Amino acid sequence: MQKAKYDIITILGATAGGKTSLAANIAYKLNGEIISADSRQVYKGMDIGTGKDIEDYTINNVEIPYHLIDIVNAGEKYNVFEYQKDFLKIYENIKERNNFPILSGGTGMYIDAVLKGYKLINVPHSEELKFELEKKDDDELISILKKNNELHNRSDTSNRKRLIRAVEIALFYEKKKSIDFSFPKINSLNIQIVFDRDSRRRRISQRLKERLQDGMIEEIEDLIKKDVPTETLKYYGLEYKFITEYILNEITYNEMFSRLEIAIHQFSKRQMTWFRKMEKDGHKIYKLDGSLTMENKVAKIFKLLENYKSTETK
Repeated sequence: MQKAKYDIITILGATAGGKTSLAANIAYKLNGEIISADSRQVYKGMDIGTGKDIEDYTINNVEIPYHLIDIVNAGEKYNVFEYQKDFLKIYENIKERNNFPILSGGTGMYIDAVLKGYKLINVPHSEELKFELEKKDDDELISILKKNNELHNRSDTSNRKRLIRAVEIALFYEKKKSIDFSFPKINSLNIQIVFDRDSRRRRISQRLKERLQDGMIEEIEDLIKKDVPTETLKYYGLEYKFITEYILNEITYNEMFSRLEIAIHQFSKRQMTWFRKMEKDGHKIYKLDGSLTMENKVAKIFKLLENYKSTETK
């Protein structure tokens, strides 16, 4: 029996874990190209705050191709539906050129969306339909939703606003049954870079200090000068939220640093929680000790690839 090879390698992990550098080193050896899975690195001009670390994409003077970075102007909206659409176009193009795709990032929702094997659809909002649905009680809405088991099983019915939106999507599905909403099944080797708690906290704090020294405040000041709304910057969260508040004199420098540091640590915990949920949902994720040398990390990943190949034919 012939077993399909891995279609992609996914490098995931909490912030400040060294994902980009590892992905680039793997790509260097596999004639690969990197697809970013970071919800904020899509924005132009948001470089230091999002940790693009573009220099990490050069290995031994070879520039590793990367995608889904700097594709949207700062201040514009970008969502997981658009990410799926853009990912699929790039993924198929890389495959057509016989290169190897490597997905790398820490936005669990983006990673989940392309590895779960179903496709989200961009369902337009209808104020008229929403008005009609708001007249119904929760039991009536859930009854409508149950007609589409797939949507019902993954929708949040505890929040009325989300329930109404889920019903809106279900009714759209019903009208568009002839449309293929499937998403290709992708067989991924998933690698999570892990550190012990203390090491992870030290790395986060050290990187924050380095980014502030490297001009992160000036970067955000420049975005404001380019008329990116301050409320939008706050919406982007973390560095952009707290540094914008500091620039607007809403908080002091020390308050900014302290609150931002705490927020990044909390964000890191949420990332880890998301990856654990992915495992519970059936994703096999191999843990890789972040303290290993790059050479050892790469060797361990290639060992996993070799072991998988040895089981292809039985």
